[in-house]
Amino acid sequence: MFDHTRVIRTETERFAEAILAADPTATVPSCPAWTTADLLWHLTEVHGFWARVLASGAQSDQDAEAIQEEKPERPDDPVAGVALLNTETDALLAQLDKRVDEQPAWTWFTTDQTVGFTRRMQVHEAVMHRIDAELVAGRTPTPIDPEVAADGVLHAVDVMFAWWGTQPGFEFVPSDHVVALTPSDAEPTVLVRPGRWRGVGQSGKSYDEPGMLRITDLPPTAGFAGTSEELDRWLWGRGPEPEADGDQAALDAVRSLQAVGIQ
Repeated sequence: MFDHTRVIRTETERFAEAILAADPTATVPSCPAWTTADLLWHLTEVHGFWARVLASGAQSDQDAEAIQEEKPERPDDPVAGVALLNTETDALLAQLDKRVDEQPAWTWFTTDQTVGFTRRMQVHEAVMHRIDAELVAGRTPTPIDPEVAADGVLHAVDVMFAWWGTQPGFEFVPSDHVVALTPSDAEPTVLVRPGRWRGVGQSGKSYDEPGMLRITDLPPTAGFAGTSEELDRWLWGRGPEPEADGDQAALDAVRSLQAVGIQ
């Protein structure tokens, strides 16, 4: 297993270097709602928020909301912004290093309220936003370590595209399709069943959203194949679609979910 702290540190350093090489007002190609300056502030906010969640011992949504109000002022200057990012990253890694994965801690993913969830999530947050920063700087993105990328595929499937299932009253309605995500440089092949998440939110609004769940016991009718990095970047909306083969309806069911995007 890779060293999560090392990956977060290295990816954040690459992120900061690319940010300083980019126009602060430029639009981020992979996140067009953001400028370079917005991207820098986003990762700074994320690292600072989770550092304070862990340091405070937050256990509830109310705790997390209070912490969100404690964030520092957003710097106007990119150099000052990167300095604050470094401070917040140091704080996050210090908190992670003193805790084990099994320790309880608040997260937005209600079925996994542990430090381990935050440790894993922040690896992929840092990786994907580093790619964003390199793209807005006009650089070819640095390759993702295959082990990290393979875990990113699993995290996308099990967390980023499955979080609707953590909401009370939501039901997954599976399609008849099974799709294989096959990395050429890692194990295992990931089998997913696309479908729809349906339910009523706390506001009373009805939802019918594309989704998928990982499965183990059905033969695939279609698949996407490539390196673990190609699959990882595509699922997270940071790269082109890998090679696709098989039933078009099955492929389109996964494509419709991927198109929703992950920020």
